[in-house]
Amino acid sequence: MIYVFDTSSLRSLQHFYPRVFKSIWDGLEKLVEQNCLISTREVFNELDRQAVSAEVLKWANNHKALFTTPTSPELQFVVEIFKIKHFQGLIGAQQRLKGTPVADPFVIACARINKGTVVTEEGWQYGSKPLTLKPNAAKIPNVCAHFKIPCIGLEEFMHQQGWAF
Repeated sequence: MIYVFDTSSLRSLQHFYPRVFKSIWDGLEKLVEQNCLISTREVFNELDRQAVSAEVLKWANNHKALFTTPTSPELQFVVEIFKIKHFQGLIGAQQRLKGTPVADPFVIACARINKGTVVTEEGWQYGSKPLTLKPNAAKIPNVCAHFKIPCIGLEEFMHQQGWAF
């Protein structure tokens, strides 16, 4: 199984301090070595511009190879995503004006082309079990649902790994 991490899930890892939650970081390391945990260059660029812990930034910098450059098939799929007018909202007005990185469509395309599962904290309604989509939102889980791409949150990812603490 290949997991494609969004910025939000990598950023959430900052709450799992490496000195305390060593088994999480060891598990992530193993998945990276097996090429089962990947992401995109745009996620790295977003991490680099956001308020993220030094530990997560150090980890990302030490694993730059997992942040892939979009392939031609991935770029073609990004075009397919944006053919749906509603999903054009994945790129916000401020991002268009400022030219800041936008990872979401590339994360989705990476998962589609690599037959992977997206891991994101974005666009879920919390407080209900299981997680449910926010209706009518131009968010990763809704786009994934439309294109039938598996999409889970960080907690479900950890559960699928069999990690329990």
